[in-house]
Amino acid sequence: MSTILEISTKNFTDDKLAIKMALSHMETLVGCINSCSFSEPSTKFGWTFFKIAMNDDLREGIEKKFADMLKKYSWSNPSEKFTKFMTDYFNSKGCEIKIKLLDS
Repeated sequence: MSTILEISTKNFTDDKLAIKMALSHMETLVGCINSCSFSEPSTKFGWTFFKIAMNDDLREGIEKKFADMLKKYSWSNPSEKFTKFMTDYFNSKGCEIKIKLLDS
């Protein structure tokens, strides 16, 4: 089963490019290739929403490689920690986005 992240952004073009570059870098770090797919965007109230489906290999690689960082988040369950970590990761790459985890 894949992990699906719903991304909300006000600057779709720039953020999508930055997300793709950040995910490519993350795939290299954890040794996964072509492990994500993007849905078609939809726009409401000035926000653009789209989904990223990550395969299990990428999520497990991220959780293993960054386990020490994930432990620092005070949220109680692993899915919330993963979502917060990914939000912070994308924000550090210049994306001003919000993330909602749909499946895990």
